[in-house]
Amino acid sequence: MSVFIVEKEPKSPVTEAYRTLRTNIQFSSFDSDLKSILVTSSGPAEGKSTTIGNIAFTMAQAGKKVVLIDCDLRKPSIHKKFSISNKIGLSDYLVGEALLEEVIVKYNDNLSIIPSGTIPPNPAEMISSNKMKNFIEQCKEEYDCVLVDAPPVIAVTDAQILSTFIDGVLLVIASAQADKDAATKAKDLLVNVKANIIGVVLTKAKSKSGYGYGYGYGYGYYYGEEDNKKGKRKKKK
Repeated sequence: MSVFIVEKEPKSPVTEAYRTLRTNIQFSSFDSDLKSILVTSSGPAEGKSTTIGNIAFTMAQAGKKVVLIDCDLRKPSIHKKFSISNKIGLSDYLVGEALLEEVIVKYNDNLSIIPSGTIPPNPAEMISSNKMKNFIEQCKEEYDCVLVDAPPVIAVTDAQILSTFIDGVLLVIASAQADKDAATKAKDLLVNVKANIIGVVLTKAKSKSGYGYGYGYGYGYYYGEEDNKKGKRKKKK
């Protein structure tokens, strides 16, 4: 059974919340198309992989040609959630052990998945390679939407590195779980590398819909200190 509520319960209030999130993402940039989106979190088990999977379904259901890439080369989980093989994947393609067409799993007509593949000894170096950058650009040419699942931003540098050549970043924060200082540090680490943070997804919030704890989702924007004083939204780069 699917772990993704958008696929499992298409008429649920939470699924509708994800559709709203999809719309907010689409309208988060007026000047340029957000073709590639990275999803990360401040710490582990905050729901980022479940969030990106549900976003992928909503994008695909809207008629977009979507590819979801598991760039967590340390503790991958996308293959488990989609019940697909992780024998070969992104890392195998990057080192030349597999062709691109061999690592792409077509989940349905509009959604393709690229699992992480063999866990490498040097994930940060692999993530920062020119081949990785070129791979993302190639995906942007072939798909309407490129979704990238990255490790938590505080634990390792992978998400920071990836964010420098990804169009927009979503930061997932688990309500009543994530430490406030950790969430702030995660945001600061992304800002330090000039990542385009397009918003925040609040997971594991108490819901009034009857679904109980763990099914509440919210979406919002970060504000800088000066912008808070002026009551203005922080200008996106």
